[in-house]
Amino acid sequence: MILESKKNGALPLVSLNHISRLCRSLEKSLNFYQNVLGFYQIKRPQSFNFNGAWLFNYGIGIHLLQAEDPDSMPKITEINPKDNHISFQCDSVISVEKKLKEMSVPYVHRRVEEEGIFVDQLFIHDPDGFMIEICNCENIPVIPLEPIRVCKRVTLI
Repeated sequence: MILESKKNGALPLVSLNHISRLCRSLEKSLNFYQNVLGFYQIKRPQSFNFNGAWLFNYGIGIHLLQAEDPDSMPKITEINPKDNHISFQCDSVISVEKKLKEMSVPYVHRRVEEEGIFVDQLFIHDPDGFMIEICNCENIPVIPLEPIRVCKRVTLI
């Protein structure tokens, strides 16, 4: 389902394409995004004159860029659910939590309740301290606060 804004002047966007992350160590970040989050590396334009990697899965891309001065990057250690983050939907928070324990990945578990609907959230950090949420957020319905037009996305084969 795609929601179209009725606001005049809004950009005609289609979807999220990618996020870009600066890394202290491209190698450590590649390992994390591939082996913990399940992304796979894809071809990156060879014309770039800086070190990086492109990853893809779940319909989005993550572009990892090697920082020119890794030591100047802020060091974040505390997992704070109110910090900037990206969020991934999962089928089973229990299964993800079990896997995080097996991989010794530190996490914080939070539970949100809205009108009898529960959402479980797991918050982790990537190797550079960027926070990632894994949740069952689809439990909460998307309820627009203003009138919108709903369009069905058609996939042509």
